[in-house]
Amino acid sequence: MPEDWERALAVVAHPDDMEYGAAAAVAEWTAAGKQVAYLMVTRGEAGIDGLEPVECARVREEEQHASARIVGVDSVEFLGHQDGVIEEGVALRRDIAAAVRAWRPELVVTINHRDTWGGSHWNTPDHRVVGRAVLDACGDAGNRWIFPEQLDGGEKPWNGVRWVAVAGSPEPTHAVAVGHAAVERAVASLCEHRAYITALSDEPVESYARSFTEWALRLGAERFGGRDCVTFELYPR
Repeated sequence: MPEDWERALAVVAHPDDMEYGAAAAVAEWTAAGKQVAYLMVTRGEAGIDGLEPVECARVREEEQHASARIVGVDSVEFLGHQDGVIEEGVALRRDIAAAVRAWRPELVVTINHRDTWGGSHWNTPDHRVVGRAVLDACGDAGNRWIFPEQLDGGEKPWNGVRWVAVAGSPEPTHAVAVGHAAVERAVASLCEHRAYITALSDEPVESYARSFTEWALRLGAERFGGRDCVTFELYPR
């Protein structure tokens, strides 16, 4: 992965999307002094069957803030689109472009936008829609004639996104090798999604988080030099 950048913005559909794979890379980046911010398109309110959406959103926001802090991310924002039925289109691109213009990143990270997770496992509509919108919105952010109302206060378009990195893609092209400290922070960050994991699995939260994180980091090891790593499909801009 390129390392000659200072600011990154991760745009994903739900609280926990970054922790299911990419958080270890974020931990490496922030430890190296890079600045990373998170933008959640939804508040994750449809993610726990046993919780009403309003309460679920509150819980999952709190869990995401705590999770992000463990890997060195202090800025976490939520757009408030409806979980499970994110609508593809101009409104979503507009919101993401505004965030890109505000944060002015060189690297933008998102989650798998492809139809499957590498074969038989169908991807969810929220992931597909958000991933594609991110790729489009990074171009929108650099064009002063697209969403010009965002620039009325004297702000300038941001054409400085140099790469979009798609985590969890079945067609990875690049990887970030991760060391022990980053792995431990990634496990701890996934553990913070306690309510979500408890609803998802009967396995104790800590063992679930460790087994998933270590499994995910081993997936790319054979292809990328034998080291545990976070893989990305990288789109230069």
